[in-house]
Amino acid sequence: MKRSELTEFEIEEEGFKLRLSRQTANASAPIIQSIAPANLPQGSTAQAADAGESQPASAKEDPNVATIKSPMVGTFYSAASPESSSFTDVGKKISNDSIVCIIEAMKVMNEIQAEVSGTITEILVEDGDAIEFGQPLFKYKKA
Repeated sequence: MKRSELTEFEIEEEGFKLRLSRQTANASAPIIQSIAPANLPQGSTAQAADAGESQPASAKEDPNVATIKSPMVGTFYSAASPESSSFTDVGKKISNDSIVCIIEAMKVMNEIQAEVSGTITEILVEDGDAIEFGQPLFKYKKA
């Protein structure tokens, strides 16, 4: 901010708002005045509510079916390369140490372990999808 002689900077993008402000010229560092999530558009909260409602409904249908959720934000890949076979498919048995996918985050390929035992019943995302922390990736039937 000092180099470009900025005294204030504000950005708002998809539910996130950041505002930085620098005090007078004798201040040595910028001061973060506020960091707060902005109000989401009405459609987004409705979609989030619908997603939350559908999850318990499917859990009530079969208590032995659960989900494997993303441990991070990134890009989902079902295989190590486009030529390789998928780490897992519907009907495949998994164990705690089974690799189920790769999530690319900040140009680092992270192998994601199942950390559960069972059989994959559904793959909820597509190759190359941008995913969020906690987003369901797979449904599986508990062993």
